[in-house]
Amino acid sequence: MKNTRHEELLSLIAEHDVLSVNQLSQHLNVCRETIRRDLSELQEQGLILRRHGKAKRIIKQDDIGIPFNHRVKSHYSDKDDITRQALAYIETDMILALDASSTCWYLARKLPDITLTVFTNSVRILHELERRQNIQVISSGGALQRKDESYVNPSLFSLLKHYDIDLFMFSCEGLDKSGELWDSNETNADYKAMLVKKSAQSLLLLDKSKVWRQGVSRICSLQDVDIIISNRELNLPQNASMA
Repeated sequence: MKNTRHEELLSLIAEHDVLSVNQLSQHLNVCRETIRRDLSELQEQGLILRRHGKAKRIIKQDDIGIPFNHRVKSHYSDKDDITRQALAYIETDMILALDASSTCWYLARKLPDITLTVFTNSVRILHELERRQNIQVISSGGALQRKDESYVNPSLFSLLKHYDIDLFMFSCEGLDKSGELWDSNETNADYKAMLVKKSAQSLLLLDKSKVWRQGVSRICSLQDVDIIISNRELNLPQNASMA
């Protein structure tokens, strides 16, 4: 019966693109709690996306990301706690790479003015660090994405050949139960996947709102990440360490 209901849910969502929990409850004549549980399971399987009480069908070209100026206001205390812990991994003379997540922006605001090189695709982080006299700031350059306040550079791989990244800190759209990391669009995912591979170490900053969620584009497996800082208990692969 449950499998049949899941099939009906997927069919309805595919037909209408987006439906609320209330609408699905009325269509299938079951309570909203049952619908919420069903949608959670379907999202974990990568079959739908959930946003603000609604279910949406996945289209590969979708960008499900929330604009930066909205993300920066959410889960502030979680991000503040996680980024304070992350500071312990930053050392003098390091080449540090940061993504354009709001979590990494909070981290950049806390960076001490020490001898450090920071490579980033984030407009916000570039502005934040421009007055730090001892921090050399390197932009990835490229086309500006105003929604994410970041740059997209198709020549990123060639650019990274000139730098030996010691540590890459990043966040993501979600971590699913199979241990895969996801982002809201392909360009963000590609940037992060490339830096995970290029860097000597990678560190994932994961607040509890991102756990057991999926996005549109896969970044990498959790097993590819060296260190995880999160405020939620995770079942970790053997080669990943929890800060």
